Amino acid sequence: MMASHETLRFDALVIGGGIAGLQAALDLADQDYSVAVVEKDASIGGTMIRLSKVFPTLDCASCITTPKMAAAAHHEKITLLTYCELESLERSGSGLIRARVRKKPRYVDETRCIGCRQCEYHCPVYVPDPDQGNFAARKAIGVPFSNAVPQIAVMDPDHCLLCGTCAAVCPTDAVRYDQEARPFLIEASVAVVATGFAVTPLEDKAQYGKGAVPNVITALQMERLLAPHGPYNRVLRPFDGKEPDSIAFVQCAGSRDKSLGIPYCSRVCCMYAIKQAMLLSGALPLADITIYYMDIRAFGKNYEQFYQNAQAMGIRFVKAKVALIEPGEDGSVTVRYEDQMDGGVTTASHDLVVLSLGKVPGWNPAGRAPIMTGSDGFITGPEPKLAPTWTDAEGIFAAGAAVGPKDIVDSIAEASAAAMHAATYLAERKKASASAA
Repeated sequence: MMASHETLRFDALVIGGGIAGLQAALDLADQDYSVAVVEKDASIGGTMIRLSKVFPTLDCASCITTPKMAAAAHHEKITLLTYCELESLERSGSGLIRARVRKKPRYVDETRCIGCRQCEYHCPVYVPDPDQGNFAARKAIGVPFSNAVPQIAVMDPDHCLLCGTCAAVCPTDAVRYDQEARPFLIEASVAVVATGFAVTPLEDKAQYGKGAVPNVITALQMERLLAPHGPYNRVLRPFDGKEPDSIAFVQCAGSRDKSLGIPYCSRVCCMYAIKQAMLLSGALPLADITIYYMDIRAFGKNYEQFYQNAQAMGIRFVKAKVALIEPGEDGSVTVRYEDQMDGGVTTASHDLVVLSLGKVPGWNPAGRAPIMTGSDGFITGPEPKLAPTWTDAEGIFAAGAAVGPKDIVDSIAEASAAAMHAATYLAERKKASASAA
């Protein structure tokens, strides 16, 4: 157990335990550098572990992510620091990277918890499960999800009744109702920032109902409906449990929109909408599926063929800008749009509507780290085209969606590039120290 204000020392610090952070950590650890991974969630894996499948191969997302999570957890050179918030990142006078981190209370002793889930099984309180898009419930204490790493329970203090049931059934006496947050320091020679992305809130767009229209969901919620371990084990609309006969995807629902302050394209929305539409076509073969798009941006290898395959499957693509989304009869959703091919304003009714929200930075370094960001809020550096992983701070590199919107393939490649730059920096630093001695 870490003591307050304890200082941990490593060769490298990786901020973020998503797919980019894990790749960077594994690449550095395989070169015999000690690595600390700081992750704000209770489990590593990031957004990818919560997806159903990946485009354009439709491979299982968990089948790709879980082995990397396990490899990081069992690597002797990697230390996982989950449920930790990075408060500041700075360079000391000696050139070391110093990170101030706050360990959030799990209300469970990590050194005692064995992941048996007895606390979860016996807890009488159900709360919405964000890892299932809030479509299902979980207990107020328990392991976050089935393949979480580490398999350590976490308690929701806002909903806990303090009934003592979990403490009574825990075989290792791991429940700690009085646990508090603990600050500590990390010193490292190099850091890789892989803090990922967030999405614009469903409530941001007034024209799309501000999140109050029944059966209008986000793309990440659709991922959970499509997942084999999803909340319903099949695709049902959340309002009334009906199997939808007509499903619509609204593209650029939070991107390329100056009214939301997001003028840029989020890049992956077209492809994941096509992926979800293809999966829905298999799960609901009789359903009508429509994608309302401004432009289809199939930017990667085999992506254009993926788009053409979706058209061949009968998925309907309508080049249009959706202007208004309103509730219809019996839980249906009314979509009003301007048809950019045939002209005119048209209204259509769908059982379920999926919004492709905009991608925004998952972490803001302003006031917390000496890292430059662009006008879009994503991390940038002196050579954004030649060396996108470089920042303007010596010894600090960045990768993945922290640098800008990108898909999984590019995030992994960029993470390896950041690890390469970090390893080169470490080697040069050690060489300089040896010469000085």
